[in-house]
Amino acid sequence: MRNSDSQIGAGRQLYPVIQPYFYQMMEVSDGHTLYVEECGNPDGIPVVVLHGGPGGGCSPGMRRFFHPDMYRIILFDQRGCGRSTPHASVEDNTTWHLVDDIERIRKHLGIENWIVFGGSWGATLSLVYAQKHPLHVRHLVLRGVFLMTSAELNWFYGGGAARFFPEQWQNFEGLLPKSERGDIITGYGKRLFGEDKTELARFARAWTGWETALASLESHVLSNGTAPTAYACAFARIENHYFSHKGFLEIDGQIMRDIGVLKDIPGTIVQGRYDMICPPETAIGLHKAWPSSRLIMASKSGHSLSEPQITSALVEVMDELF
Repeated sequence: MRNSDSQIGAGRQLYPVIQPYFYQMMEVSDGHTLYVEECGNPDGIPVVVLHGGPGGGCSPGMRRFFHPDMYRIILFDQRGCGRSTPHASVEDNTTWHLVDDIERIRKHLGIENWIVFGGSWGATLSLVYAQKHPLHVRHLVLRGVFLMTSAELNWFYGGGAARFFPEQWQNFEGLLPKSERGDIITGYGKRLFGEDKTELARFARAWTGWETALASLESHVLSNGTAPTAYACAFARIENHYFSHKGFLEIDGQIMRDIGVLKDIPGTIVQGRYDMICPPETAIGLHKAWPSSRLIMASKSGHSLSEPQITSALVEVMDELF
């Protein structure tokens, strides 16, 4: 069991991209329809992949962490994301709607229990889902842990991360009038949900660009805030909507309050030592409070799923579970 910095190499390679053997547009509730796909082995170990954001959407690359002969891989775009409709909608779009959607997918596919695999916001959603439906989770695999607390939001949008990336922060914060810079989430929300579509696109790209710039150890060099407009608008609107409402959780710190529910569920946490979006103290705190978890600290990694050490560790973990 690895509970500290580990000598993770980049030896484990991603599996080749495979094509879905089945996909559908699945009606859930409140006028929302989700894109859901399955690939790999229909008789394999079920694993559901929860993408980040909120607002990110799934991608073909997310299929590559799982041996295609051993896993039945289920991916879907959460409400308002990717191919799900209505696009970029925040109506009837809360954490609890998403938890119900996950459970609806499980029942629809006839799965008794599954591995839940999620990173960043996907880790948040994985934990909340497992706390509500513990009997249907056989293992949690989490990356870049985020617990949707005020402290974490203040770190990323209140100036903490800005101390390491002042140039990028200046570009991000600088779009707002000085009078509104004390509350970035609210200030951006006014523009992301305003009537001016040009302003919406500009602020959506800036919101997305700030996060992209800090995602990996090298991404700040490469990021220029040029995410496609449709993606940026969905990502920024949905993420801002969730963060404005503190993830729709009952109290600040709800996940840690309810951590005892997970006592019989094994989990593996893969965390980047230099994660600027979700600093490692959160993952360490979660691990300490959850005795059936193990922590793998990627010593030369940031936040992104594509960091070589994180990629290698996640592939290794999934190989160990079959």
